[in-house]
Amino acid sequence: QVQLVESGGGLVQAGGSLRLSCAASGSISSAMGWYRQAPGKQRELVAHITSGGSANYADSVKGRFTISRVNDKNTVYLQMNSLKPEDTAVYYCNTGVVLSANYVPSKYWGQGTQVTVSS
Repeated sequence: QVQLVESGGGLVQAGGSLRLSCAASGSISSAMGWYRQAPGKQRELVAHITSGGSANYADSVKGRFTISRVNDKNTVYLQMNSLKPEDTAVYYCNTGVVLSANYVPSKYWGQGTQVTVSS
């Protein structure tokens, strides 16, 4: 069984920053990812990172967001800078695997943390 607990969301003005955290317990897969889901939209992959620290980002967040992890603490972070109103969403973390450079999520999700960016 895997448990994922996200924290760090909140309300911030455009141009501001937030740092999300995800604490994982249980049998963690090699890669971890951050997803987000805005109202009325599908959940989308924002960034993922392998156990070795290799990271990949969605085009919409490249240069603004940074994913990192501390393996011995089973924790993954998402540093979000230069936030835009379109970043408003519920952010979820997930543990999965990377196959042929593609992140494949597991069935385990956290409860999510709300990020709201005001204009």
